[in-house]
Amino acid sequence: MFQLILCDRFDRKNTNCSIEESLRRCEEVVKAARAANIRVRGYVSCVVGCPYEGKIAPEATSKVAKALYDMGCYEISLGDTIGVGTPGSVRKMLEDVMKTVPSEALAVHFHDTYGQALANVMMAVEMGINVVDSSVAGLGGCPYAPGASGNAATEDVVYMLHGLGLDTGVELSKLISAGEFICKFLQRPTASKVAQALQRRRKTVDGSISC
Repeated sequence: MFQLILCDRFDRKNTNCSIEESLRRCEEVVKAARAANIRVRGYVSCVVGCPYEGKIAPEATSKVAKALYDMGCYEISLGDTIGVGTPGSVRKMLEDVMKTVPSEALAVHFHDTYGQALANVMMAVEMGINVVDSSVAGLGGCPYAPGASGNAATEDVVYMLHGLGLDTGVELSKLISAGEFICKFLQRPTASKVAQALQRRRKTVDGSISC
């Protein structure tokens, strides 16, 4: 895995180098990995907005995604690191990226800071993206992006995809149990709306609640 951030100030805080320096480092890593028959997944962060530089132009995202693809990354995950994206901005970004990188080589990664992650996932799926990064119980964040919340909750993404009739290969009940386990361990509530709903239902039925 190799990550690039689409704003220099954020990139310097996170990786201590500029975007161009990051690309050069990535090229070296991918070259060495491919020589060892190891696949590399690329990550592009702040694909629609940066906490320091504001909105990111779709063309900027497309340029870096293409660079990673041309280097030999088998897949490029496009991340809305601070969760400012909406279905509209995500659509414009994906339209531009998909002009130069095929959809089968793309994934998406949405934080839920403004409550848009699930809607953004839906937009990406409708545009032909088949890989979605998410986190159990909506855990996560970013130390260099003040206020950024966790990723889209895996429970919510799976529930939505199952509702669309899509086969994820994930058993929702076991996923819920995994979320409850980690929430107990971390002593924090789940951010998954699906898990919260099922917990309320369980409490109504037997008076117990987890996480």
